[in-house]
Amino acid sequence: MNSKKTAQIYSVRIGGCAGQGVKSVGLVLAKLAARSGYSIYNQIEYPSLIRGGHNVMHVNISSNNVYGPQELSDLIIALNQETVDKHHYKIKSGGGIIYNSDDKIDTSQLDKSIHLYGVPLLTLSEEAGGGELLVNVAAVGAAAALTGANLNTLTALIEEEFHDKDNDIINKNIRVAKNAHSYVLENYAGSIKDSLKPIESITTFIPKMVINGNEAAALGAIAAGMQFASIYPMSPISNILHVLAANQEEYSYVYRQPEDEIAAINMAIGASFAGARSFTSTSGGGFCLMTEGYGLAGITETPVVIVEGMRGSPGTGIPTWSEQGDLQFILNAHQGYFPRIVLTPGDVNEVFELTMEAFNLADKYQTPVVVLIDKNICENEQTCDLFDVGDYRIDRGRFTTQQVEDYKRYDFESDGISQRSIPGSGNFFIANSDEHDPHGYSTEEIEMRNRMMEKRGQKLLTCAEEDMRDPQVFGPDDADITIVSWGSNKGSILHALENFGNVNYLHVTWMSPFPSDFIKDRLSKSGHVICVECNYSGQLARLIREKTGIEITDKLLKYDGRQVYPGEIEERIKKALEVINKQ
Repeated sequence: MNSKKTAQIYSVRIGGCAGQGVKSVGLVLAKLAARSGYSIYNQIEYPSLIRGGHNVMHVNISSNNVYGPQELSDLIIALNQETVDKHHYKIKSGGGIIYNSDDKIDTSQLDKSIHLYGVPLLTLSEEAGGGELLVNVAAVGAAAALTGANLNTLTALIEEEFHDKDNDIINKNIRVAKNAHSYVLENYAGSIKDSLKPIESITTFIPKMVINGNEAAALGAIAAGMQFASIYPMSPISNILHVLAANQEEYSYVYRQPEDEIAAINMAIGASFAGARSFTSTSGGGFCLMTEGYGLAGITETPVVIVEGMRGSPGTGIPTWSEQGDLQFILNAHQGYFPRIVLTPGDVNEVFELTMEAFNLADKYQTPVVVLIDKNICENEQTCDLFDVGDYRIDRGRFTTQQVEDYKRYDFESDGISQRSIPGSGNFFIANSDEHDPHGYSTEEIEMRNRMMEKRGQKLLTCAEEDMRDPQVFGPDDADITIVSWGSNKGSILHALENFGNVNYLHVTWMSPFPSDFIKDRLSKSGHVICVECNYSGQLARLIREKTGIEITDKLLKYDGRQVYPGEIEERIKKALEVINKQ
């Protein structure tokens, strides 16, 4: 075991039914922590019900970076009885529960070690001129007091949250928060912690964002010079379209609302054919409908960027929960073969960076690029530095709007990439879904078919040589155990590694083309390999076996829709170390 002490993480779990403002409480607490100099990771869980159901937001806070969720909580804010019943066993030793004492919540069956903080949230709200709708604001005020947060910072956040409302509404919310804050100070003075007390270095603190993967993808697309987007709403990516639709005038791109996912990808392909940098997004079920367009973009060599948000499958599955079950689908969707570039970010920073990169890759290689993210990344929030786009340069590849003599849209080039143009430029060509010759005329001739397939296939070889990144390695080069994984598992793995000095982590962000040589070399050097994935069949492990010949037998697979927690990974590491030590 490593002697390094794991950074202390303070976790607050907020629970209630839909409509009680659970997410609002969590987001305000997260921003309060960020404004006080802390890092956060928000984990949100909610059922796939149109109305009602139990909602939970888990806010993880630390003075150091927080990469992922924690299984146990220091504090629970229970907005209803169900939260107490479902989550009381997830409280750390010495932890407590803030509950609405106006609501006759039964706490008689709880362990005596749990500290109980009954606060008349409804009464305090009504005394401030609010009502049932502002009970969640009262809960925030109570939590802020109990954790030692700065009240002025909280009221400033409330003003920002309701900046578009009239002053009466803003002042009413502030009074409610202050009432609850004062109640806790008066009644629970001996229980107040410094968990959210502004850190000493707050005067030099650089402001950070609290942002989720959907927002990062939308901002990455805007920063990359996106000119057209069309997205049909589907969890967990719907917030991407909300961000894009609301900002199109400010950033001078076109957003069009399609009637379904088929229209979404075809509109994006049409816009790209006309010369625009185009974008669409969907989840696994929507991508099923997009696959015909996916192949159309492949054979017509039309660039398009697709963000695919993974959720539980198959069918409708568990639509508001997470999974990493679409990797092999994205790699093999549509009949036959065409080149597709597939990127798999592991946190919000990588989502932003790889979405920007996807637009350049799509233009350069004139083929679809998929940014594949799981629901946890889509909807869970993290603190991160303000995104830096200073080094980004838009690269349209071999694209021209000028007339070219003897123009051949699909001309043969050694790197597989032809000169691309658009209608109206004076360059005649045909684009259709049939196999074609360099001008785009349909053909079934043997030699032409072979040459066109080889030309398109060459693109991935060129991409692997010129643009593909090697996986990132965390931890020592020489380790007894190597963990290999992708997506949102990154955060939990990094937290688990804090307790081990002889374990490293191979974080894969390129799935097509695939960094086979690098991965084979790294895994061959490791005494023991563990593959961590949130799917049933170990899809990354299958890809590694296909590309490198290495069979990974130790797989930590989770497919219940929930995230992998650091503790689960630590237990698997310990078991592997026991086997190694016996050898």
